[in-house]
Amino acid sequence: MKNYIKTGLILFSICAVCAALCGLVNMVTAPRIELNNRLANEKALMAVSGGLTPGESESVNDSSYPMIKAVTPLNDGSTLKGYSLELVGKGYGGDMTIIASYNLDGSVIGAKLTTNSETAGLGKKAEGDDYMAMFVSYGSSNPIPQSKNDLSESASSIVSGATITFTGVSSAIASGSAWVKENAK
Repeated sequence: MKNYIKTGLILFSICAVCAALCGLVNMVTAPRIELNNRLANEKALMAVSGGLTPGESESVNDSSYPMIKAVTPLNDGSTLKGYSLELVGKGYGGDMTIIASYNLDGSVIGAKLTTNSETAGLGKKAEGDDYMAMFVSYGSSNPIPQSKNDLSESASSIVSGATITFTGVSSAIASGSAWVKENAK
């Protein structure tokens, strides 16, 4: 009986030390991870802005549009020309952060997947520029593609095998387009 108690206390001590070390590592690395994510989002914003100048970002908490986390106006001089949105889609590996820019009519200027945990070789294809290019110019009079059947044959081969990733990305981009159409000033 004493051996069981002694072994239990030793295992408890080992677990307590490991938990404390994990907490310490998280405390040290969390700010750096947050900074890296913010820098990646800023880089993506510049890449998809279509040559327009980004304004000041604002957080969004709109229950009608839960996929939208932040909005950045895009200007040409002093004239509002569109918006860039930080979107969160649900993929196979969990949440995916997408930065997408829109003209005032809701058409997509550009989009970039910044953070994700998608499957290598399948869902990771969404990180490529050619993947996001299939959404450009959609959203105004042409609806955002929502299924593989809405895509050209070459585009549908890109998303083959990663339907959940495609659905998460397209739903987020479509939500952003709808928000812009509703809120464009």
